[in-house]
Amino acid sequence: MTRTRLSALATTAALAASGGLLTATPAAAAVTCASPVWTAQYYANTTLTGTPKLTACDSAIAENYGLGDPAGVTLPKDNFSVRWSVTRDFGSGGPFSFAAETQDGIRVHLDGVRKIDLWKNVTTTQKKTVNLTIPAGRHTLRVDYVAWTGTANVKFTYAPVTSATVDKVRPLAPTGATVAYDKTLNKATLKWAANKEMDLAGYRVYRRLSTSTTWTKVSSATSLVTTTSYVNSPPPTGQTYLYELRAVDKAGNESYGSADLTAVSVDRTPTAAPTGVTATDDATGVVLAWQPVPGAAKYTVHRHRTGSTDPVTQVATDVTATTWTDTAAAEKTGYTYWVSAVDPAGNASARTAVTATHDDYTAPAPVAGLRATPREDGVLLEWAPNPEPDVKLYEVYKAEQVDDGDGNLVWIAHRVEYLTSAASSYLHQSAADGEHVLYSVIAIDTSNNQIYWNDPDLNWVEVTELGTPSGS
Repeated sequence: MTRTRLSALATTAALAASGGLLTATPAAAAVTCASPVWTAQYYANTTLTGTPKLTACDSAIAENYGLGDPAGVTLPKDNFSVRWSVTRDFGSGGPFSFAAETQDGIRVHLDGVRKIDLWKNVTTTQKKTVNLTIPAGRHTLRVDYVAWTGTANVKFTYAPVTSATVDKVRPLAPTGATVAYDKTLNKATLKWAANKEMDLAGYRVYRRLSTSTTWTKVSSATSLVTTTSYVNSPPPTGQTYLYELRAVDKAGNESYGSADLTAVSVDRTPTAAPTGVTATDDATGVVLAWQPVPGAAKYTVHRHRTGSTDPVTQVATDVTATTWTDTAAAEKTGYTYWVSAVDPAGNASARTAVTATHDDYTAPAPVAGLRATPREDGVLLEWAPNPEPDVKLYEVYKAEQVDDGDGNLVWIAHRVEYLTSAASSYLHQSAADGEHVLYSVIAIDTSNNQIYWNDPDLNWVEVTELGTPSGS
């Protein structure tokens, strides 16, 4: 490779694209080369002494000067020298390979200690490779080159050894890690500083519950993260999760974990659905019951009327017990009920269904318009038919006064007849003895519901039978 010649009269110049030379300035000007770029100093002698004739920044040491001046008219074509130096971070260090090729002489130093020494005038290119272990952290490399006479060229490279059988050094753990959690999207965004390893292959991301000591890899099982950020969606359970990052080198060595990062996930995970749900018909309504659900703060109940086009409606909220009665259930109507558990975050579980039919528990109303007419052959009772469609029969009751044994008269009722639902009158044949009595008629529905003779709402009618009362 032939370097572009540089005029000694130029105060500044760019020596780009040839031999890796990035920038160059006369010796009087200050030059700062950002690591890992080399700082190159050119001398018009073979002893690397005195004031450099030129200072430049090189991205690599790979020069082929041929028979010419490496810096235009600044240096002689023979008997000149160059010194390259760089200080950089080697991360965790480990095994490295130094490789030199030169005509004429080269010396390579690590932190001032000579590692390669090929310092002689030769007519062909000489080569040497050295394998060594570099400690972790920052170190300084210095490469001295001299060209005596004839053809001049130089090349030096250094690189980590990435063989898994040779490199057993863990990379450094990632630093500067942060996490930002978005509750709306349920996404944890992790960011960290780039690792300083020269043989870095990538990163792995691990996660665990704060209540566990076991880490689980959440990044790809087959590939590494090659950027310095990663987005993960933890289970939306409302629990605290910890993240850590680990660097991986090309030999497959994994670093220790970074500082732990904490994210508290939003709770979108419902409890289990209620089990053991039953529906029992009762006079007060349909009674639902179920087993307690761990983690539930309350329960909700939905209902749908069997065979109807009615929508499913929520009929109970904020039920804190494990039982609830649907007192609004219509008689002789079937329903499907669904019970859900709701956790403190408001997440509702799946619904558990159960069916039930609410039977008729309501007694027909007392008959209206009851009249009693005494006759020679008995008492004629007449009433208005009960309008309720499920009345199946009537019971006729008669009450008489008797002595309770203590000289007190009390009313004692007894049933005297059953009548069909079509009846609206009845002749109770009794002796015309002038006795003062009471009569009532009670309706009974198809579910055998009825009010009883001692119910305060029952209608009684008084009548005195014809004739002379016995014992008068």
